[in-house]
Amino acid sequence: MYRYDEVDHRLVRERVDQFRDQTRRFLAGELSEEEFRPLRLMNGLYIQRHAPMLRVAIPYGHLRSEQLRKLADIARRYDKGYGHFTTRQNIQFNWPALEAVPDILEELAAVEMHAIQTSGNCVRNTTTDAFAGVSADQLFDPRPYCEIIRQWSTLHPEFAFLPRKFKIAVSGSVEDRAATMVHDIGLHVSRNEAGEAGFKIIVGGGLGRTPMVGEVIREFLPRQHLLTYLDAVLRVYNRFGRRDNKYKARVKILVKAMTPQGFAAKVEDEWLHLKDGPATLRDEDVAHYASFFADPDYPPLPDNPAELTAPLAEDKAFARWYERNTRPHRQPGYRSVVLSLKETGAPPGDITAEQMEAAADWADRFGFGELRVAHEQNLVLPDVAQKDLHALWQEARRHRMATPNIGLLTDIISCPGGDFCSLANARSIPVANAIQRTFDDLDYLYDLGDIACNFSGCMNACGHHHIGNIGILGVDKNGEEWYQITLGGSQGSDTTIGKVIGPSFAQADVPVAFGKIMQVYLERRLDGERFIDTLRRVGVEPFKERVYAPVH
Repeated sequence: MYRYDEVDHRLVRERVDQFRDQTRRFLAGELSEEEFRPLRLMNGLYIQRHAPMLRVAIPYGHLRSEQLRKLADIARRYDKGYGHFTTRQNIQFNWPALEAVPDILEELAAVEMHAIQTSGNCVRNTTTDAFAGVSADQLFDPRPYCEIIRQWSTLHPEFAFLPRKFKIAVSGSVEDRAATMVHDIGLHVSRNEAGEAGFKIIVGGGLGRTPMVGEVIREFLPRQHLLTYLDAVLRVYNRFGRRDNKYKARVKILVKAMTPQGFAAKVEDEWLHLKDGPATLRDEDVAHYASFFADPDYPPLPDNPAELTAPLAEDKAFARWYERNTRPHRQPGYRSVVLSLKETGAPPGDITAEQMEAAADWADRFGFGELRVAHEQNLVLPDVAQKDLHALWQEARRHRMATPNIGLLTDIISCPGGDFCSLANARSIPVANAIQRTFDDLDYLYDLGDIACNFSGCMNACGHHHIGNIGILGVDKNGEEWYQITLGGSQGSDTTIGKVIGPSFAQADVPVAFGKIMQVYLERRLDGERFIDTLRRVGVEPFKERVYAPVH
């Protein structure tokens, strides 16, 4: 993993000192709320419904065990004992005292963490596949390029005040597990016919009020030109993006207005002035950053040892967990493990200080001291020996992090909603919990199979509801909370935007509607057919008719 050099340490320390003075001046009445607002947002500090919220950056979702322990310590001493992982692979603390935030940032700096650019109209945290570096289907490791992008974008003077926030995601595998098609820029690693490494460039994706799937503006960009081409894209956006209407300020609106071909032409023209310039990546630059992501010293281990096969044969609960919560590893004798943060009754993505400490201990005991935050709001232990899986499962069960539901209906992606966010129209957590309780029977849940359910409390779509197979959006009706359901969304290589099926539902009716949707699926599916495949084959109408049929 990347570690700070002296320049990094100095930069982050200076930012902490700067914000400490800004906070002191605000609390002393020397800065108005209007003057303080952009300063706190530059440091990841929001004012939410009940208290400040601090969003801490977790670059491309990577954590060292000591960093997770520090987050646990902050949750316990400065918050209410927990944090919330987001779809951007960051963590949020919902209850810090404003005057304590500079102290929190100072403690984060001590373990090489910060909250810089987790808010504001700038380039936000670059995200990637939680299994980068270890997945069996990886083309090449995207993490060195994520780190290069992070360093390029951090406090970039030209892109600090863009028309709107800007998000970049990188996928390094055959399967896109980073939702790249709904980002401002999506990068797919690839190789050309000569075997050279590079990227497919996708621009103009995004969710929110106007959901759009990104457009390919370049099929192949040699890797050495990555930063100069990103500079060109951002310059075109910075120059032509709208600033008069924040709802029309995202790059997706500009790409649509210009047409993808027109936007691509502008980028190519701009790139002519930048190509082969000082920001061109040399082989030694890439090698330098790649060295931080070198493979750990894996002891050679056999596949399917007796320590794994015996409990798999004897314990159905362990076998279920192994099936849903572990993934193939490119190294023989190892698996990657997903620690579920979707136990029934728990807010999706929330993690207690005790759970953080336990997961940090498992990273050291069962791995190489590393963890990942998945954009699905779960934690990943990337390198677990197969012989240790049963022992890890027993530990994870004791800490309520072994719910065997990864990829199933109750593995809900959700924003915090109206319980915390001042922008939300409706609460997310109670409805998500009600759905989990409705489908708490594991036999039934396993029979339903893979179903992605995403939940957003407002049109900002922080829960990515548009690309859930089933999406839920909280809406306001005359001051009351209602919930709109979409069907047919998906992410990955076949990214699609879901469609609203009809009028919204009262809170108590959402689980009932889900039950009816599942009835239609079970009646209509073919052998081995996933929910999304059945939906695409038969269309939305059968589901809509059942959901809205009169009750006699």
